[in-house]
Amino acid sequence: MTRSATSPMPSPMKRSELLMPAGNLRKLKLAILYGADAVYLGTPDMSLRTKSEFSLEEVIEGVAFCHAHGRRAYLTLNLFSHNKDIDKLDEYIDTVRKVRPDGLIIADPGVFQYVKDRAPELPLHISTQSNICSWLSVKFWQDQGAELCVLAREVSFSELKEIRQKCPDIKLEAFVHGAMCMTYSGRCLLSNFMAERGANQGNCANSCRWNYSFRMRLKDGTVQDLQITDDNADMFEFLLEEGCRPGELMPIEEDARGSYILNSKDLCIMPKLNEYLEIGVDSLKVEGRGKSEYYCAIVARAYRMAIDDYYADPENWDPKPYMRELEAVGNRGYTLAFHEGRLTNYAHNYEHTASLAQWEYAGVVTEVTEEAFLVEVKNKLVAGEVLEFVSPIARETVLLRVYDFENAATGQRAQVVQGSTKTVIRLPFTLFDHEDIDALKLRFPQYSVMRKERALTEEQWNRVRFDKLTQGLEISGTENPAAYAKRRDALAKSIEEDRNTRRFKTNRVGVEGCCGKGCNGCMIFWQDDQYARAREVLLKRKQGQQLSRAEATELKRAVPQL
Repeated sequence: MTRSATSPMPSPMKRSELLMPAGNLRKLKLAILYGADAVYLGTPDMSLRTKSEFSLEEVIEGVAFCHAHGRRAYLTLNLFSHNKDIDKLDEYIDTVRKVRPDGLIIADPGVFQYVKDRAPELPLHISTQSNICSWLSVKFWQDQGAELCVLAREVSFSELKEIRQKCPDIKLEAFVHGAMCMTYSGRCLLSNFMAERGANQGNCANSCRWNYSFRMRLKDGTVQDLQITDDNADMFEFLLEEGCRPGELMPIEEDARGSYILNSKDLCIMPKLNEYLEIGVDSLKVEGRGKSEYYCAIVARAYRMAIDDYYADPENWDPKPYMRELEAVGNRGYTLAFHEGRLTNYAHNYEHTASLAQWEYAGVVTEVTEEAFLVEVKNKLVAGEVLEFVSPIARETVLLRVYDFENAATGQRAQVVQGSTKTVIRLPFTLFDHEDIDALKLRFPQYSVMRKERALTEEQWNRVRFDKLTQGLEISGTENPAAYAKRRDALAKSIEEDRNTRRFKTNRVGVEGCCGKGCNGCMIFWQDDQYARAREVLLKRKQGQQLSRAEATELKRAVPQL
């Protein structure tokens, strides 16, 4: 996101870098356009990300794109080398010299020394896979010639602060957002054992996210399910006992879909981001080279605004607006993880394993013509959908309600567009009846993303409420057993009922109803007499700012002011 358009003037103090993942070339471009100072990327054979979608030509183009925008690009060489990998290193180093990245991320000490000897001009960064958890380890790598150390996720903030004090002359990088591993920085055997996919070769199967069920093996060798019903539930209780804690029995609960005892929530340091900025962490890292391009755009946008606003006015910085933005991205519930030291039960989701959000990726602008946006559809669109255009340049979003969809290639109009077809639709500027069209085109260039509300089941809404409660308790460091039990039980009950009825947060279904946000093109809000007074009020506010329930009740059918 362009700072001149979206952000206050920077402070003269040293600024932390926002580092975003880039799983392919378009994700790289979106991350840069939406505010990243730098990206990290790799190729399948030499980095811990075997699903990397970059060709060599795309890596070169991506690094050039970063440099053209005044940003940085780091390449990953963070594999743990086997003998078969060593013969590739010279060729890789020659390739890196052509690419000219701003740093090379390495985990293996042997590879570090090899590259240092043969390409001393390359800045070397030490990967999180090296498990750097102390200032002593940082000093070791500094003495070896490293320019930057990526600290392990298990480092608490108090430890990070001490490391910063004792190691002022080397750059430090810390994770602030993304998926968490239930083992120690990826030292996991589950993926290898169960799927023959090496977690430390970048090919983790996420076995910890799977659901596990209880089975009985009978004396005759047959295996059967143990069906727990209302009639026999009181007869069973499943408990874990750890060898060094005899008598300390830990219950395990299982629903019809299994048990999720290993399922970590996602890291989100946003509520404490000011603490990281205060002590001068050089690079703030977001995990997710395998995540979607929508994730890259929205997460980069949220942290860009948060960082810039902190430097503009640190005393009045408040994380709430940026948390609302992060809630629009799929997550397993957010946690501060190791920020305070040990994990608490709030850091894991024992009832529900799915990644979830109230919003979803609607589409991306592929071209801006003289008369329309051309948009590649990413999820199913239905007549009456409200599309929210999220700008990489401006903070204000734009809402558009669409009643049918024009295929850009054929001109045919449809009530429904499937997201899996890569259909490109045409959205004429004439639909934006409350916007200045010249300004609109400038605010939403190619690669601008759109999102839309997602209808959730009652089970999913209960998960959202439960996540919000546990996050609040974790951030405040307080306990509320009654509220915790109430929300947990509501979630458990809705999981058991397994109803598939879905509803939007706002009051609409298809072309019926109205969300009351004053969207461009809304035939109900802008034409129905009952919204006349509400229109007058909302026109004085930013688009998308809803009326409160009390205001809506008072204004409904009120006589417009003359």
